[in-house]
Amino acid sequence: MARELTGRKVLAITVSAFAVIIGVNLVLAVKAVSTFPGLEVKNSYVASQVFDAERKAQKALGWTLTESHENGELRLAFRDRDGLPVEVDRLSAVVGRTTEAAEDTQPDFVYRNGDYVAQVPLRPGKWMILLEAFAKDGTRFHQRLDLFVAG
Repeated sequence: MARELTGRKVLAITVSAFAVIIGVNLVLAVKAVSTFPGLEVKNSYVASQVFDAERKAQKALGWTLTESHENGELRLAFRDRDGLPVEVDRLSAVVGRTTEAAEDTQPDFVYRNGDYVAQVPLRPGKWMILLEAFAKDGTRFHQRLDLFVAG
């Protein structure tokens, strides 16, 4: 025989459901805030003052950049307007997840056969590369690349 559904039982069910929803939301919010540094630039006003000038200088270089990851090797291919390899003056990059800084790494790239190559074992998923390179004349080239590693 089924027991009677009373107002108290309906209230208990409703309160329990909302408690679970609120509890899960709180856990997810705490995880989101604790794992994402949230800082792109230290001073956004100063960054905005030089943005257009840097963008024009970078565009004037005429470089294109493609990235690939295969067998634990990260490859960056800089090309000029004619499609020829570009050898940069200085190159630095941070490779990490888009949502947390725990797996960030700064690989050491070596110029080999027209590309920059570094041994970077990446687990499957989405990665980002924050790249900064300088031309021989000192022009800064910087870009954020999104990389998906299949697994």
